[in-house]
Amino acid sequence: MLKILKYSFYDLMRSRWSYVYFLFYLLLGVVLLFLNNDLSKAVITLMNVIIILVPLIGTIFGVMYYYNSREFTELLLAQPVKRSSIFLGQYFGVATSLAMSLVIGLGLPFVFYGIFNSSAIWDFTLLLITGGFLTFIFTALAFVIALSNENKIKGFGYAILLWLFMAVIYDGIFLMSLLYFEDYPLDKFSLIATMLNPVDLSRVLILLKLDISALLGYTGAVFQKFFGTSFGLLLSFAMLIVWVVVPTFFIWRIAKRKDF
Repeated sequence: MLKILKYSFYDLMRSRWSYVYFLFYLLLGVVLLFLNNDLSKAVITLMNVIIILVPLIGTIFGVMYYYNSREFTELLLAQPVKRSSIFLGQYFGVATSLAMSLVIGLGLPFVFYGIFNSSAIWDFTLLLITGGFLTFIFTALAFVIALSNENKIKGFGYAILLWLFMAVIYDGIFLMSLLYFEDYPLDKFSLIATMLNPVDLSRVLILLKLDISALLGYTGAVFQKFFGTSFGLLLSFAMLIVWVVVPTFFIWRIAKRKDF
């Protein structure tokens, strides 16, 4: 699996799309720092981009890599190599390369601007960590979808629909539920519903770290009371890890049982 991971990683590192992805974040960091001239404001602006764009890129790259490397995968399947090792190696290779492009692309301009001497260092670190988690989560979900659908069009369609649901539709349903059941105590419901969506969970963690939870009103006070504690923070990262582990398990299970 490590050899396949290494090959997939270097294969993507040589891909022009990886350079485009890296340069996009590099230019984004430079432009934000140039316009804001304030590290804290730049981090806040960057949060909105990371929360929406990183899951989309992870989803598209994961599906695209699986379908484009199908011939090479068939060649590997003809060798005495475990199926799970092939697909897990490809997944980790893709996710690692995307996460590195994100961290290095955003890290370089902020480092040159003096992030290590700023109080915003921990906010920026949390932003990169959550971005890395989202990359691994949505790349894994993309591989699960691609493995479950031989038809490329269906695979891309389901992957985009998944991203759309997690990033946009879920929030709409969540908000409507809060409005419809406003006469009932919804504290626990809000916390559970947030943790069931990695995009929302990452957004809340960053908002609380940036100390702008007041924008969320009463819900923000509930989140601050729970996620602001050490237990809440540990539970949040544990949930993000679960969101990585569960799709990875499904990749292993589908690859093991599927008849290629």
